[in-house]
Order: sequence, then structure tokens, then C-alpha cells
Amino acid sequence: MNTKDNLKIIAIMLARGGSEGIPGKNIKELAGKPLIAWVGDEAQKSKYIQRTILSTDYEDIAEVGKKYGLEVPFMRPPELAEDVTPDPPVIEHAVKWLKENEDYVPDIIVHLRPTGPMVTSKELDEAIELLINNPEADSVRSVQEPPKPPFKMWVVDGEYMTPFIKEVKGPDGNIIKDAHTTPRQLLPKVYQTSADIGILRLNTLLEKKSVIGDKVIPYHLKRETIDIDTPIDFEIARMMIKHRTKP
Repeated sequence: MNTKDNLKIIAIMLARGGSEGIPGKNIKELAGKPLIAWVGDEAQKSKYIQRTILSTDYEDIAEVGKKYGLEVPFMRPPELAEDVTPDPPVIEHAVKWLKENEDYVPDIIVHLRPTGPMVTSKELDEAIELLINNPEADSVRSVQEPPKPPFKMWVVDGEYMTPFIKEVKGPDGNIIKDAHTTPRQLLPKVYQTSADIGILRLNTLLEKKSVIGDKVIPYHLKRETIDIDTPIDFEIARMMIKHRTKP
């Protein structure tokens, strides 16, 4: 059985070049260094991650990544760099390339997203340990309580609105009808995933074709987080980093 000492643990950062919301987002300067460097630097400080690989389709991103210590052994093919391309086939492409060209097969994959620049090496290591210590788990994902629970949301169907969730099982096991009018304190606690942490086993990717799987362990963040998608997000992230690094 694999132990912490002989497990192959690799980080794969996905950073395509075709961002529409923020052109050149992944190498745009954020508080003194390009966006990809924030997550990349923390991955390289990890006591478990042995390699940090960048998967990109843009030469400019590849060059910046190399400057900051990321491995770029291949370029991502265009068909895996479209707006609607999901993450699993992109990570699987990287894993297959490493197997075919280097005979390197990781046991655990750290799925890095440059849009979550607040992550730390300590958090990555704690999440990796969660997966190692729970052999039945498929993955670990960072989570936080959402600012607004989904029970209060609505969908528009033609002229009228209907509750997104009409009924739900409460904390006591009883069914709550009209959940959208029920006080928040009586509803079950829910969580949303964040861009910060995604740790998965190789089998989760190859056998289940997923970066999450079925048995997912939550890693509860103890701080504010952000997933950069708009120019405003970028400015918020700049303020968050300034506050974090302020003496």
C-alpha cells in the first residue's frame, strides 16, 4: 500500500489563453506578479507536491510559467482549450502525455486553478493529507458557506417564477415544504466549492472521468476567498492580497 513517502503527487495547473472576460487574465499582473505565479509559488512550497506542471495553449503563458518555476513539457491542443472544454479531459491529456513520454504515473493530482490566488501551501498540504488519510475518498474540495442559500432562489419559466427548490429535508430529517419561505436557521447547512483546492486520485480521473468523483471530502476554508472572473474580481483580489500581506 502506498504511503506518504512513496506516493507520487503532482500538481497540474490549467491556464488557457482565450479568456474573454479579462484578456490575458492568467498572466495579468496581480499585486506584483502574474496571476499564475500566486498559485504556482504556493504549490512549489508544498511538502508533498513533487512536480508542478502547467497546461496551456498559449506560448506567452508557457514562457511566464517557466520563469516562475512551472514545468511546461507540452502545449495543450486547441481542441482542449475552448470556452466550453471541461476540466477532466484536459487533466487526462496531461496525465497521458506524462505516461507516454516520461513513463511517469502520479497517484494523486492537485488540480490548480490560477483564478484562486489566495490558496496557501499549508492549505494544499492539509487537503492532501485529508485524501491520503481517507483511502476510500475520491477527492477533496475546498468549501465555504454561500452568502445566500439556494433555497431562497427562483427560476423563471415563461411569465412566472417558481422556487428553485420547493422542498428539502431539514436538519431533523423531516421534509420542509415551501423551503423558500422557511427561516434560514431551520434549513440544512449547505456549502459551495471554491477555486482554491481540488485534490483527486488518479483513479477518480481515469475510471470515473471526473475530477470530483462520488466520495468527496470537504476542506473547510477559514478565510475569505475569490474566483477571479471579471475585472472587478481582479481588483478585489488585489485588495485581499494587500490585506493578507500587510505587516
